[in-house]
Amino acid sequence: MSDKKSHGFTLIEVMIVVVILGILASIIVPKIMGRPDEARATRTLQDIRAITAALDLYRLDNYSYPTTEQGLEALVTKPAGLPQGTHWKQGGYLDQLPVDAWGKPYYYLKPGIHGEFDLYSYGADGIEGGTDAGADITNWIQK
Repeated sequence: MSDKKSHGFTLIEVMIVVVILGILASIIVPKIMGRPDEARATRTLQDIRAITAALDLYRLDNYSYPTTEQGLEALVTKPAGLPQGTHWKQGGYLDQLPVDAWGKPYYYLKPGIHGEFDLYSYGADGIEGGTDAGADITNWIQK
């Protein structure tokens, strides 16, 4: 007769693993769940910095920032009525019009209330003001 050894898990062993996974999930999941909003806000702030750099390049080539009417579209397609002697970059300053991490367009105002121009997102709620994920993300208040 040969000795056969069992290679499976007992019900008790499986239950212990399930309990341990449940405890780990209850500790880790709440910490991970708060991170998506923070990541979106960080991405939006980085976008604002990149758009600001593109606006600065636009200003170097065209002697002023785009007007509010021209908007951020002036970074993608050449606006009509540029003064003689400007050097709008062939191909644009951005590949496409950016949207914030919540899929909403950025707001651009020139002249700005807080500086030469204002560039901002209203955050997750899409409403001016707010706190936490709904807080505005701007080029004049850096976190």
